[in-house]
Amino acid sequence: MRLDDFDPNAIDVEDQRGKGGGGGFQLGRGRQVGCGTLVIALIAAVVFGIDPSQMLGGLGQTGDAPQLPGEPGTGRSSASGASGAVESCSVDAASRESCNALSSLNKTWEPLFRQARIEFQRPKLVFYSQAGSSGCGSAQSAMGPFYCPSDQGIYLDTDFYQQMDQQLGATGQFARDYVIAHEYGHHIQNLLGMSDQVHSLQQQNPRAANQLSVRLELQADCYAGVWAARNRDRLEPGDMESGLNAAHSIGDDTLMKAAGRRPVEASFTHGSSEQRMSWLRKGLETGNEDACDTFADIRRRS
Repeated sequence: MRLDDFDPNAIDVEDQRGKGGGGGFQLGRGRQVGCGTLVIALIAAVVFGIDPSQMLGGLGQTGDAPQLPGEPGTGRSSASGASGAVESCSVDAASRESCNALSSLNKTWEPLFRQARIEFQRPKLVFYSQAGSSGCGSAQSAMGPFYCPSDQGIYLDTDFYQQMDQQLGATGQFARDYVIAHEYGHHIQNLLGMSDQVHSLQQQNPRAANQLSVRLELQADCYAGVWAARNRDRLEPGDMESGLNAAHSIGDDTLMKAAGRRPVEASFTHGSSEQRMSWLRKGLETGNEDACDTFADIRRRS
């Protein structure tokens, strides 16, 4: 994917590399929303879904964005502002690539929020190595990339890309861009107030937790596809195949089989390979965030 070089004034970046490990998990500080890629352990992390009865139905509706908790995160940054972004994003090719994707995602999603008259807040991209800290507690490379709603941070150990390539066979730049775009999708859901609604719903109905989690993850996959579709002129031959292959590689059933486990749908938290590919493809084909309603059938039944 041919993305422009990042604008250091248009992205927010923190760098925890070289600072050692973060503190232990602190209950009550927030929740980590993973991308379904606990590759090192070959299992999927538990994430939170969405309350279908209160879903906003995409960005087509107007209104004020919910205020998010103002509690500060625990992330540490070696530098801040544009100069810090330039320094952090220039560490290596993977860092620059990730920052380019973040910049493109901001440029794509912010106008959609503005058109819908919904307040937009940029997420921050936080680089760490092996271990770090977030507003949701400790960050560890075994978690894979994740989104923390408490501090609106996308957390990434770029060594994860090597795991994708070497362990999962998920190769190509677009596969890596898809990772960032998926986590960004969780940020969109957070800005729309979905995560808090779902957390409450799941506490009320624990039996529905996994089902709701799957639908949330599939929606984030679709949002990743929408971003790519709205930048279709930047796609190169093989990009779509690379992204779909990555989505297949991180399906719950595929990960379970790789771990020597029998896939059990009731245990899925992120969706099967077929489901993840299907929703990513829907976003790619439509370029319409309203098409990413993974809860439509539930609402029709309610």
